[in-house]
Amino acid sequence: MADQKQKGNTPPAKDDNKITTRASNYSEWYLDIVNRAGLAENADVRGCMVIKPNGYAIWENMQRALDGLFKGLGHVNAYFPLFIPKSFFQKEEQMAEGFAKECAVVTHYRLRSVNGKIEVDPEAKLEEELIVRPTSETIIWNTYKNWIQSYRDLPLLINQWANVVRWEMRTRLFLRTAEFLWQEGHTAHSTQKEAEEEAMTILMDAYRKFAEEWMAMPVLTGPKSDGQKFPGAVYTLCIEAMMQDGKALQAGTSHFLGQNFAKAFDVTFQNTEGKREHAWATSWGVSTRLIGGLIMTHSDDNGLVIPPRLAPIHVVICPLGKNDAERGPSIAAAEKVAASIRALPRDDFFGYQPLNVKVDTDFLHMPGYRFAEWELRGVPVRVEIGPKDIEKQACVVARRDIPGKEGKTMGVPLEGAAAFIDKLLREIQANLFNRAKAFRDSHMKSADSYDQFKQLIEEPGFIWAHWDGTRETEDKIAEETKATIRCIPFDRPKEEGVCMVTGKPSAGRVVFARAY
Repeated sequence: MADQKQKGNTPPAKDDNKITTRASNYSEWYLDIVNRAGLAENADVRGCMVIKPNGYAIWENMQRALDGLFKGLGHVNAYFPLFIPKSFFQKEEQMAEGFAKECAVVTHYRLRSVNGKIEVDPEAKLEEELIVRPTSETIIWNTYKNWIQSYRDLPLLINQWANVVRWEMRTRLFLRTAEFLWQEGHTAHSTQKEAEEEAMTILMDAYRKFAEEWMAMPVLTGPKSDGQKFPGAVYTLCIEAMMQDGKALQAGTSHFLGQNFAKAFDVTFQNTEGKREHAWATSWGVSTRLIGGLIMTHSDDNGLVIPPRLAPIHVVICPLGKNDAERGPSIAAAEKVAASIRALPRDDFFGYQPLNVKVDTDFLHMPGYRFAEWELRGVPVRVEIGPKDIEKQACVVARRDIPGKEGKTMGVPLEGAAAFIDKLLREIQANLFNRAKAFRDSHMKSADSYDQFKQLIEEPGFIWAHWDGTRETEDKIAEETKATIRCIPFDRPKEEGVCMVTGKPSAGRVVFARAY
């Protein structure tokens, strides 16, 4: 709303307001939502983005929820350097190979002015190049060798909120940018069993819980194939979500690293028997790409849809009136309802935070324009209060999760409106999850032959298919169809068969899809 005021009081032309429909061009629809809802924009630095206040507010709410989950599981936050010596990457061969093509490298530490032009000072070359962190395993495990001496120092449960740089060639706001924000957990343990339990706990009790209960985004959980696992990991666990175009989004990963990094950086501890052994490790992370996942899971052709538990503004109240005499009572009634909503008892559903209520007194625009703008920005509940409503001691409540007019608005008495809205917000949260799950489940298909697979992969959705477990077959499928193994779900049906490509034995079906 503020952006419109800065441009003047005249509403934008119809073409400027129009959002591309999902059916006509899904990619353009997504970018229109990001732009028109004020979430982010492309920066002047190639491949980078500026996260605008509305987008960053969603990320802050995600941070708050995830941070609470991590700390509830015993983790603490720390911070490690942005720059990593190149030699650290050389100590872990798979890590070096996996990230080599995405690394930004600092080679000099000073500029100089020559004839009024700024250039790199050739005399200021670093003795050793520094990598701008694409992930922090190497520098963290180099630090851990000073922190871990005895089994009494374990487990070490550290999380970091940071930015990372991965030099992507093709970028898309939130989904894939050269710089993005994330959290990365790095833990050290005295036994293999404890480390593997940690990787599973993070996946199920943090990432899955957050995705489904906060984002209202259903996910598949299970290991990645060897071809899709994190460089340097023994295995990778994932949460995988389906977007409205049927493509997959890797929404979070949790890695069991074995003793690979402990051996690379000589991190040992004295065990209970007095012997020295290498620590066992995990790492795990989610990023601002979750905002992209939220958009593509729930939003519609009218704009952004935000699950109430993550909404920057939960309720917007629009007082109405043709003149000051009518507007005054409407504003007073709106403020009273707003105060009663803010005063509702706090509980864990909203992270013990009071509901954020906005009273919109922008009478420079017509009501229809105001309603459309708040719908575009994804506010879960809109309340309208005008002179006729005050006469009836009522208000009109509109819910954002229903795109059409039928069932979208309802008359509610002013007395008790706060309790009604609180219940409605929880209903919207559940409805968004159930709707997304029904969509995903209806777009899960099975292929019994490679020819059938090639036909089905051209349609939106995930495909269950048998695979012989080899990297060669996995790479062949990816090269020929652009589909990858997204997940080997924990709860997949027990069904032995034969690989759709090679005819070799298969222990069970895995999930294939094209992905972001």
